Amino acid sequence: MSCILHIDTSTDVCSVAVSEDSHVIFEQIDRTGPNHAERLGTFVDEALSFTDNHAIPFDAVAVSGGPGSYTGLRIGVSMAKGICYARSLKLISVPTLELLCVPVLLRELVEEGALLCPMIDARRMEVYAGIYDRALRPVREVQADVVDAETYKPWLDRGKVYFFGGGAKKCMETIGHPNACYIDGIEPLAKWMQPLAERRLMQGQTEDVAYYEPFYLKDFVAKMPRNPLNSCKQ
Repeated sequence: MSCILHIDTSTDVCSVAVSEDSHVIFEQIDRTGPNHAERLGTFVDEALSFTDNHAIPFDAVAVSGGPGSYTGLRIGVSMAKGICYARSLKLISVPTLELLCVPVLLRELVEEGALLCPMIDARRMEVYAGIYDRALRPVREVQADVVDAETYKPWLDRGKVYFFGGGAKKCMETIGHPNACYIDGIEPLAKWMQPLAERRLMQGQTEDVAYYEPFYLKDFVAKMPRNPLNSCKQ
């Protein structure tokens, strides 16, 4: 199989994990942030020491590719690129919103036919969200949303939609549809990257280490027509 180093710095949480043959064998998490610049280097050093001491060779580095915090993504991607260059490893990018879906699917919290709507918080009633089915096929592409009662109504009218992630809690009273369900406590963590990263590695979906850039929120907003989302949190 494979051994992959996983790095997530897309939100205030900083986490690093190592997976081997579909099992997580090392994990470090810090939720006191954002302090990625302080904690990430230590976590990565500990992960590399752990695998070196056990003579486990890495095959790739997986990094959360956004959307997410501009500063956090820059720190995580820079670290991932540096390790790939130093150890001649492949680079895998895992979309942050897909990453948020993994713990929900692994815990079987969503019934057949329901949709998943992971959300990353911006300011006020603004979020970055995508809509997926249970196979993580996009039903609606990732975009910036100003949430009101009508924002997700076309999908809610068809059936259950599960909202989760940092932006979801503040939206639930506003959405108010009987088919809207909220799952608490879901955050992007490096350990949840394992199934997504392994699938991408097996399918040859790796990135050019020299030119790869994550999905920065500021770049996404810059491409949009002028609207209130220009105040998004970086």
